[in-house]
Amino acid sequence: MSEKFDVIVIGAGPGGYVAAIRAAQLGLKTACVEKWLNKDGKAVFGGTCLNVGCIPSKALLEASHKFAEARDDFEEFGIEAPDVKMDVKKMIARKDKIVNQLTGGIAMLFKANGVTAFEGTGKVLSGKKVEVTGHDGNNQTLEAENIIIASGSVPAEIPPTPLTEGLIVDSTGALEFEETPKRLGVIGGGVIGLELGSVWNRLGSEVTVFEAMDSFLATADQQIAKETKKLLSKQGLNIELSARVTGSDIKDKEVTVKYTDAKGEQEKTFDKLIVCVGRRPYTQSLLSDDAGVSLDERGFIYVDDHCRTSVPGVYAIGDVVRGPMLAHKASEEGIMVADIIAGHKAEVNYDVIPNVIYTFPEVAWVGKTEEELKADGVPVSTGVFPFSAIGRAMANGCTDGMVKIIAHAETDRILGMHILGQNAGEMIHNGVVAMEFGSSAEDLALMCFAHPTLSEAVHEAALSVDGHAIHMANRKKRK
Repeated sequence: MSEKFDVIVIGAGPGGYVAAIRAAQLGLKTACVEKWLNKDGKAVFGGTCLNVGCIPSKALLEASHKFAEARDDFEEFGIEAPDVKMDVKKMIARKDKIVNQLTGGIAMLFKANGVTAFEGTGKVLSGKKVEVTGHDGNNQTLEAENIIIASGSVPAEIPPTPLTEGLIVDSTGALEFEETPKRLGVIGGGVIGLELGSVWNRLGSEVTVFEAMDSFLATADQQIAKETKKLLSKQGLNIELSARVTGSDIKDKEVTVKYTDAKGEQEKTFDKLIVCVGRRPYTQSLLSDDAGVSLDERGFIYVDDHCRTSVPGVYAIGDVVRGPMLAHKASEEGIMVADIIAGHKAEVNYDVIPNVIYTFPEVAWVGKTEEELKADGVPVSTGVFPFSAIGRAMANGCTDGMVKIIAHAETDRILGMHILGQNAGEMIHNGVVAMEFGSSAEDLALMCFAHPTLSEAVHEAALSVDGHAIHMANRKKRK
């Protein structure tokens, strides 16, 4: 006889484990199925984010940034640190230690909240049943009133550059290099490609980023994007736009990439090649033929605004459904669905989900870009303030970048905030909170911000919307 639960969650990534914990906290008998095995063959929780995504990449970004800062910038601060060296193996070991601590922490949270964990692969069957195939090959069937699918996503591959052990790798493989490659190619100029390219560029790699589109960071505000490209190029990233990869050859432990650009057919040789062309929803062996759960034309599970699938009582969240593939978006959807199952009203405000690129300086934004708003015919007023005029940024030696606030020209309501600068990922929450509460630019302008802080640039940008910035000359006349 199959074991029965109120809720079964398939996947223990940032969507699934959060949903499971929340459901259990709300008094629901909850199970969570996870198939991930770490490189030691041990079952672990956390999904892509904790194991091979958000967390390990940030550990490498932080380590490489500290190294580059010590090598290139300490002298300006009066700190003498000659012959700074990086032990890549130690850097990787530290990353692994952090990952193990966090994944182990989820196991403890499951135990503390009474979530029953099942190790193996989950498949949704008809009649609200889930088949769990253990790593030993044995099957068991679970039943539940509600099922939450949180199976996540996997790196996309492209035919011209098939993955080859040690030479052509995806984002996961790029987190495991044991030494710095002299020449590194990165296919894809999106978030993942820029972050991984930055890590190895700081450690001494000659990095070329191939981006097929003719614009850089097309989804970001283009004023911010253009400045970001300029800064990353200055750091040493060779960013090739309109560069479409057509093939690759492997010879003598080298990879030659063939591509076309405005100049015609080109080729370039590397010691390592990272393929970062996006991610695709993971639905392999997830649904039985009669499960009744519908997929859209791109392979995502179809859901409504409350993450309900085409089958009553079956929900799907995170990377496997529409919307940005962001860990925090998945977590909020997990909480929403658990609350709905428990009988509460819940929503996710998809208009105020922040995006962050953890290069240095960081790029962060929430809401609409100026291009999107103008394309929709929305009248806008913008305020921009550079970090070069902020005392704390000068003291930190990080004066690159700016804060940009976009407000409705008639109502003054904030429609978007875009930041390029040190700690932009922290400061963007000024915009998230403001937009969640429907603030105007004047609301931010009237608030008192601590001095000296980087966030003063947010205050000044809000003042700048009406031409009232204090610490720079305004282009607009005072009203």
